[in-house]
Amino acid sequence: MGLPGTRLGAFRAYFFGFFICTAGFLFGYDTGIVGGILEFKSYVNDFGYKDQTTVSAVMVSLQNVGAFLSALSIFWVSDRFGRKKTVQAAMSVFCIGVIIQVVPSHSLVCFYIGRFVAGLGLGAGTAVVPAYNAEMAPKEIRGKLGSGMQWLFALGVMLSYWIDYAVKITLPVSSKQWQIPVGLQMVPAGVLALGLFAMPESTRWLAKKGRYDEAYESLKWIRASDGPEVKAEFNEIRVGLSEELRATEGFKKRELLEPANRYRLLLAFFMFCGQQCTGMTALAYFGPQFFKLIVGNDTNQSLLITGLFGAEKFTTVGIYILFFSEMWGRKPTLWISALLMACCFVIVTVVKETTPPPNSKATPAGIGMVAMIFLTNSIYQFSWGPLPWPYTAEIFPTRIREVGTSVAVSTQWLFNFLFSLVTRYMMSAWGSYIFIFYAALDVIMAIIVFFFVKETKGKSLEEMETLFNSKAAFDVDAARREALRDVDEVSVHNKAVDYP
Repeated sequence: MGLPGTRLGAFRAYFFGFFICTAGFLFGYDTGIVGGILEFKSYVNDFGYKDQTTVSAVMVSLQNVGAFLSALSIFWVSDRFGRKKTVQAAMSVFCIGVIIQVVPSHSLVCFYIGRFVAGLGLGAGTAVVPAYNAEMAPKEIRGKLGSGMQWLFALGVMLSYWIDYAVKITLPVSSKQWQIPVGLQMVPAGVLALGLFAMPESTRWLAKKGRYDEAYESLKWIRASDGPEVKAEFNEIRVGLSEELRATEGFKKRELLEPANRYRLLLAFFMFCGQQCTGMTALAYFGPQFFKLIVGNDTNQSLLITGLFGAEKFTTVGIYILFFSEMWGRKPTLWISALLMACCFVIVTVVKETTPPPNSKATPAGIGMVAMIFLTNSIYQFSWGPLPWPYTAEIFPTRIREVGTSVAVSTQWLFNFLFSLVTRYMMSAWGSYIFIFYAALDVIMAIIVFFFVKETKGKSLEEMETLFNSKAAFDVDAARREALRDVDEVSVHNKAVDYP
């Protein structure tokens, strides 16, 4: 598996990392169902509205507002109560929001309130999980496990598309047609909340709170070992925290404005802003509506293409995570992919504007444009889709990781909100020229990455202090050598090492 230590430790690392990324699955599933149920006559009949553009914009943006607010403010809860309890509470709030949505109120206001409440839980969960994951993952596969947020997101999107398609063609026009896709969200949320009872709290959070006995037990569990390498890793964590405390003498707000931390906050903001600027999240939300621009006004056909789009999303991001995430550097992957996506969007616009408009039948130009959108999606799933999740969690020191990931993920929700609010109006006003808009943003992102993003592949969380020239930087290799030397000396004298 490419990991030092026991096979059980490798299994636990992978299982834990992908299990808590269930929060990403929820994000993806919720993202995907919106565009589909808006096409259902049953939903329109139950809520009695005529302006679909406004309803879809409000439906998506209200949840994003709730997610943005909770993601931005959840760091103090996570810092006080721990990652585990915070995620469990977030999933409980999310389920309450889903229940409010599926009750037969026939009131858009009630549905909107449910969306907002669910957004509070979803935003909190997606803000805490990346930090929780990074703090438990071995550095050798931290990028792979952190990218699991995007893989599970893609799985959620794919399943939501096919569930929308299935209920559309198999169920009669009734409330169940839209209630089933919406209500199913409670299943993964409940599984995550209950499953965490069997999981340990974050090693680094426990160490940060001075609970070293529990921290070491947590690290032993996730590594399934108490050998020399685990002891060395734990010593590295303790020395890193000590150096942070020595350099800062207690957390102060102005600590966030120190050059190293200010740089990291700006990078975190940019990474998730850039993820939304690719245009691919807008495609995930409004897939059926986007594909109507290309293949014509056929709801079943656009839903089918959207389902295939979701399947491709899940497959390609899975290939990236399993085979390439720890092979390619973060930085070149990001800037090269941004330029490639820009080229694809330009080609789509040129073909669209130079060929006859589509009808209910497929045309060579329409097929070509769909293929190009699928190619763009594949590029995104190999880069801007998965990479911001591990990158923004790994660059921050333990003491401000809650704040850093909150800023990062709240940025994701903020721009998710902005693009979800304006995308339908942009589509109505610009048509296929909306792709040129996203192409221009991709070029800007590539330039910023090339000049300002730092490479983090293969470095431990404690080594980030040296990479960003922090005042808390220390010799990580020396700390590990010291721990290993202590273990060797104890072994020679046949003494038991009692950590911590």
